[in-house]
Amino acid sequence: MQPTIPLLIASSIALTGCLNTPQNQQQTADTNSQVREQTPYLSQEQAAKRSARLSNVAYRLNFKLDGSDSFSNTTNVRFNLNDISNDLTLDLKDAEVKSVKINGKSVTINYNKWFITLAKEDLRIGRNEVDVEFTRKHSTNGEGLHRMQDPVDGKVYLYSHFEPAAAQQMFAVFDQPDLKANYQMTVSAPKDWHVFSAMKETSVDSKGDFNVWHFDNTLKLSPYNFSLHAGPYHMWSDNSGKYPLRLFARESVAKQVSPEDWFKYTKQGLEFFNSYYGVDYPFRKYDQVLVPDFLYGAMENAAAITFAERGFLTNGEMTKSQEQRLASVIMHEMAHQWFGNLVTMKWWNGLWLNESFASFMATTATANATEFTDAWQSFYAGGKQAAYRQDQQVTTHPIEVPIPSSANAFDNIDAITYSKGQSVLKQLTHLLGEETFRKGIHNYLSHYAYQNAELKDFITSLGDAAGRDLNEFSQQWLYKAGVNTITANYQCEGGKITSFALEQSADAKFPTLREQRVQVALYQNKGDQLTFESAVPVTYQGESTQVSELVGKSCPDLVYPNYQDWGFVKVNLDERSFATAKSALSSVEDNLQRSMLWQSLWDSARDGNLPMNEYLDIAIANVAKETDYTILGQVLSQIAAARSYLSIFFPQGHSFLAKVNKTLSALTWQEANANSDKKNMQRRWFSFYRSFANTPDELTRLAKILDGSVTIENLTINQDLRWSIIGQLSRYNYQGSDALIDAELTNDNSDSGQKSAISARVIRPDAKVKAKWLAKIQDKNSDLPFSKLRTAMGSMYPSEQLVLSEKTAEQRLASLTAIDKASEHTFMRSYANTLIPRACNAASVERLAQAIKQQTSLSAGTKRALLVTHQADERCVNIRNNLTIK
Repeated sequence: MQPTIPLLIASSIALTGCLNTPQNQQQTADTNSQVREQTPYLSQEQAAKRSARLSNVAYRLNFKLDGSDSFSNTTNVRFNLNDISNDLTLDLKDAEVKSVKINGKSVTINYNKWFITLAKEDLRIGRNEVDVEFTRKHSTNGEGLHRMQDPVDGKVYLYSHFEPAAAQQMFAVFDQPDLKANYQMTVSAPKDWHVFSAMKETSVDSKGDFNVWHFDNTLKLSPYNFSLHAGPYHMWSDNSGKYPLRLFARESVAKQVSPEDWFKYTKQGLEFFNSYYGVDYPFRKYDQVLVPDFLYGAMENAAAITFAERGFLTNGEMTKSQEQRLASVIMHEMAHQWFGNLVTMKWWNGLWLNESFASFMATTATANATEFTDAWQSFYAGGKQAAYRQDQQVTTHPIEVPIPSSANAFDNIDAITYSKGQSVLKQLTHLLGEETFRKGIHNYLSHYAYQNAELKDFITSLGDAAGRDLNEFSQQWLYKAGVNTITANYQCEGGKITSFALEQSADAKFPTLREQRVQVALYQNKGDQLTFESAVPVTYQGESTQVSELVGKSCPDLVYPNYQDWGFVKVNLDERSFATAKSALSSVEDNLQRSMLWQSLWDSARDGNLPMNEYLDIAIANVAKETDYTILGQVLSQIAAARSYLSIFFPQGHSFLAKVNKTLSALTWQEANANSDKKNMQRRWFSFYRSFANTPDELTRLAKILDGSVTIENLTINQDLRWSIIGQLSRYNYQGSDALIDAELTNDNSDSGQKSAISARVIRPDAKVKAKWLAKIQDKNSDLPFSKLRTAMGSMYPSEQLVLSEKTAEQRLASLTAIDKASEHTFMRSYANTLIPRACNAASVERLAQAIKQQTSLSAGTKRALLVTHQADERCVNIRNNLTIK
């Protein structure tokens, strides 16, 4: 699964990277009982008891789909049972159950809307067969069997999403990962629909106005890996490679898809993974489908992967960053086909390894099998920074944590799960050697194919390949939270290094010191160039590690103790190195090293050690010299984040803020025009010009670009850019922006157009508009679908609208518990990460502190968001206090 990044009130100020947990936490089960708690969730203990009784599970599924709000299903499940001393439960959520048969006998329906209880008297030792007939409404929140009606042409599209435990929203199932099963499916659907799943259809029969699709029996899959997608999807095919490939998308958005790119990266990935794993792709075909209203970035359903439309549709030629993200996400979900689908975790505490490994393999494959050879540099600037931030938050946690219930499955699915875990796996390749690591992976996949495995099985496979006990490494890295800091401590005499040590430190709350292998690099200033001299690999442990290999080397102008980013560690530059970085970073030739130096400066600013206004001075003086596309995006994003802070610190019209805005707008406009021969660089510069423009003259220029009276050489203003310009005009209340929204909707009334219009309306700096939309968001019976409410949440309060945010801040905070109790977990993930108020002052910090003390019944996810918001507010106050301009 590929996560999405939640939108925040001040989008560049903080990135929590966390997904929030479901409501109504599972009560503790009676450890001596087989009786299941009357809740919608399954405890790990109850799951283990159920799987201990069951084996050889198989499903026959018969669906009738007609495009209406509901569907009907008959589930036939067969299983071996070794214990009939207690009742057995079969998961099925919110259905209208018509009949239940157990071993051919109709029985009284015992159903609580969460699971069906199968009475022990009706069961037998050995083979059992249960038939359940029911109808159910389609979901509209992205889980279960989701239904969406296209606003453009009225066509209906369905897709399934089951992780962590939502298969029970589509059929009756033992919904836990360690009860793998075979699935055989028959689907009746309208004649103009495609139906696809883990297996390719074996036949399609005509029956009146419907076709009946028959699918072969699947290989062993966990319930969350199975899927059903149906609708009048547009289909592209490519049979030129080893495996048949298909790509699906809604008809109304088919022109926004580049199937050539999808098939190119898919074929490159399959060839790479077959070779890397030494285990052939385990399924018979490879389908991918773009779907609307998706909760995440993508999902690795076996041989039928889903991707969120919003991340992969484009109105025009894709940018380089869009192409790289497409390649990376394709690789991520493809890696899961082996690691996750072929070999699957036993319980949800293994979800981190599933996602970390897929992220690691995605970057590895993207760097080695596609044109994006700098994929690890992109990871450093993106996902890894999110992990560093997450690991320094009050809500940080170890990579491996207990998951008591399916309610908690997504408690810790965040940047630590994905990117810190990925970094630890990368570190293992340096500690063990790449070929040894690869051998261990091959052995793991071969040994546990079509089975479930645990962390110890994975670590043992790597350790056996290396001939090394990895238990201590696992304890340090997987079971302890927090990020360490390393500093180069060295002395020079007569221009030579006389002593050199790496000093490791840890936060007092998380005191673990770790073993890690890094490279220490030395740089010298030579004229106007900061030149790389040498680097040595060092495996350090404890508080201090001597690096004798560097004694006698020329005294450096800069030492960087994590050269080439081998380690997961914060780098504290010594005083001399920090001064060199500030003055000479744009002269560093190596792109990754230059990116890391930029990051050191930004980290120092976020930590309050380098005043934010001084960071901006350095960045503005150097960013136009940047020639690397990835670093340009990294630095411009940091500049945008710095500007967001300033928009909170200073009122609109303040002379310093006005000067910064004017400088940034002029710079980005100039560079957008100067890079007309470099389309990707130009689009990146213009994107930031659009986001920085806020004065009447700048907004008028945007309006003229929109109507075509002002142009930029070689820059195409496609539909996506048109909506982003209109959103910016509305954000700063440009005259006539309401009419522009209405007019644009007549040209683009698609699902994405409607969401763009909502965003543009909501972002307007108008108290009445905010109140209207806040009421819609907080209305439990809102007539808007969740996907559109989520869009509205993300646009409510940009950083410069602090005064407007404060008008409703008390109400939003006071109502948090009630909204949390009344809302689904999918809703609260977005709500809590966007609408908990912060104002970057002492009163706001105290207000949040009181909420933490008083609102004690919040779900785990919402409580986490509240804690993170409080910490972010404290950070903001610290940054504000350290400004050298008041």
